[in-house]
Amino acid sequence: MSLYLRDLEVRLEQGEQTVRSRQLGEALGLTDAQVRKDLAHFGHLGHPGIGYPIPDLLARLRRLAGTDSGWTAALVGVGNIGRALLSYQRFEAEGFRIVAAFDEDHAKVGGIIGGVRIHDLADLPVVVAREGIRLGLLAVPPRAAQGCADAMVAAGIRGILNFAPRRLSPSPSTIVHEVDLSMSLVHLALSVALADAESASPCLHGILPR
Repeated sequence: MSLYLRDLEVRLEQGEQTVRSRQLGEALGLTDAQVRKDLAHFGHLGHPGIGYPIPDLLARLRRLAGTDSGWTAALVGVGNIGRALLSYQRFEAEGFRIVAAFDEDHAKVGGIIGGVRIHDLADLPVVVAREGIRLGLLAVPPRAAQGCADAMVAAGIRGILNFAPRRLSPSPSTIVHEVDLSMSLVHLALSVALADAESASPCLHGILPR
């Protein structure tokens, strides 16, 4: 659903009003049949020979994902990555709004970045309860990641997007998605290196690990 949402949002921003299953399939690496099967779960919105009306389909997917009414989120860790996240304007356009940030550095507490006030980490439970926050973004050093994640769970946050370069021990009550930027870059570099090696030595095709 997230892939469909992103593609449809971009198309609507570019002024497109309809899209065919073939176009969606080509963009997302799916077959026409798979796209039609997927979208059939969301209602009968397509028209033969015309395609899917993007505004209607986008509204239906947003409603199912809960992003039509908006999600409030908290950021823990206002370092370089944290500041970049606070300044990222597309979150709100996609139905997510960071309403509070937290840090242990008292020199940062009370400041405002991107219209978001920075609070002391000790105030996390109070602010989360007051704002009805259910999602959290974690952008702290590795040594502090698990402790901060535990504090977020205890405060009532149900989903954590983890930007810290450390895998978290899961909590039964909380969903965690890991975003390891450095590891993604390593994977990218390895993929390029393998592609270069195969190009230089075609006989290695099918032998080198992926």
